[in-house]
Amino acid sequence: MTGNGVLQQEALGRVHFIGIGGVGMSAVARIMVARGVPVSGSDAKDLPVMADLAAAGATIAVGYAAENLGGAQTVVAGSAIREDNPELAAARAAGLPVLHRSEALAATMGDDLVVTVAGTHGKSTTTSMIAVLLQGAGLDPSFAIGANVPALGVNAASGTSKVFVAEADESDGSFLNYRPKIAVVTNVEPDHLDHYGTAEAVYASFDSFTALLPADGVLIACADDAGALALARRTAERNNTRVVLYGTSGDAEIRLSDGGPGDVAITTAAGSLPLSLQVPGRHNALNAAAAMAVALELGVEPGTAAAALAGFSGASRRFEFKGEGRGVRVYDDYAHHPTEVRAALAAARSVAGNHKVHVLFQPHLFSRTREFAKEFAEALNAADTALVLDIYPAREDPIPGVTSGLIAEHLGAGGHLTDGGATAVAAVAAAAQPGDVVLTAGAGDVTAYGPLIVESLAVESRSG
Repeated sequence: MTGNGVLQQEALGRVHFIGIGGVGMSAVARIMVARGVPVSGSDAKDLPVMADLAAAGATIAVGYAAENLGGAQTVVAGSAIREDNPELAAARAAGLPVLHRSEALAATMGDDLVVTVAGTHGKSTTTSMIAVLLQGAGLDPSFAIGANVPALGVNAASGTSKVFVAEADESDGSFLNYRPKIAVVTNVEPDHLDHYGTAEAVYASFDSFTALLPADGVLIACADDAGALALARRTAERNNTRVVLYGTSGDAEIRLSDGGPGDVAITTAAGSLPLSLQVPGRHNALNAAAAMAVALELGVEPGTAAAALAGFSGASRRFEFKGEGRGVRVYDDYAHHPTEVRAALAAARSVAGNHKVHVLFQPHLFSRTREFAKEFAEALNAADTALVLDIYPAREDPIPGVTSGLIAEHLGAGGHLTDGGATAVAAVAAAAQPGDVVLTAGAGDVTAYGPLIVESLAVESRSG
């Protein structure tokens, strides 16, 4: 342990990852291998990232078996791993320490200057922007991101500088395992109530997160979000932590001017300069402002930072362009909370211009659907057509009476439930006209529909 309660990398010994193919798990494993830690891992399926890790030096197995532990001294278990998993059961029987991936990642950070990005929405994109910006400015940070980033080529790397940028996930409270010097909070809203129980518990967890900042640390918070702004004020009052606000609000030190595509600018103490962003939407402009604020804290010159941001082309599943057919552009987004759905549809509307927007939405989790059914419908009603699939259960068992119908009963004239598979693809293709935008949205397997819709549109175009 270090003095701040975080495990030291040297104490881990040989580390085995159960569920190493997951995006978060593979990120930690990739950094550990790069930093000289002996790593092994397994997953139920042979995923592409596993070949990359094997090539880097990790010992990889496909399928779970107790013997895969080998001589492991520490085990990291993915969030989807059940207690009856043979490797996890063997690790517990042997008395091996079993870590959450955030604990393992924190151990790799050592004495780096840690920048963590937290918030109910926008974490992956903002973390990605910061990493791309710092790379473009020549700082070569280490980074760990919960999404693949085309501009970076990977979702994690061990850089040559002493800066470590990490996405900090609040969903299960694991963001409290890090010890940041700079903490970004994009927004604070009730979510993950299956873990927290109440909105008040969510807010309290963010208070605990900012309390981790040292006396010479800084909280960078969005002044446009009521939850983040309230958190910033409580933090400043509680422990005199320095706070930097960003956004369009008059309270913001890093001031965003967003007149729409091609008209985005940032004003700092050094003056105003335009931002050239490849990603649409006010939410992405705010994320860019947060990245600029981090860069300035790290001593990057404003013009250099703005120029580097122009290289950011987006993160995987964050308004990701999937293709075009019959003049219809298809995008995919991870949006699985009403606020995220609203933001994604606003971005789609800015891209569509005078044309229509059609969304295929898959609710994620029975508990989230129960809590936010009406809010989801209100967000989806911003589209011209809103088709809603069955709930993607992920880690949950069904809750009696909770179905996608809870959302459908609040949809407007353009919204209704749809069966999955070919039925959903045909329904989207039938609704879309040349110039329109189609968005697939949700945290489940709805992402697979994007290419299918593009292909359906392309076949129609060829046959027409």
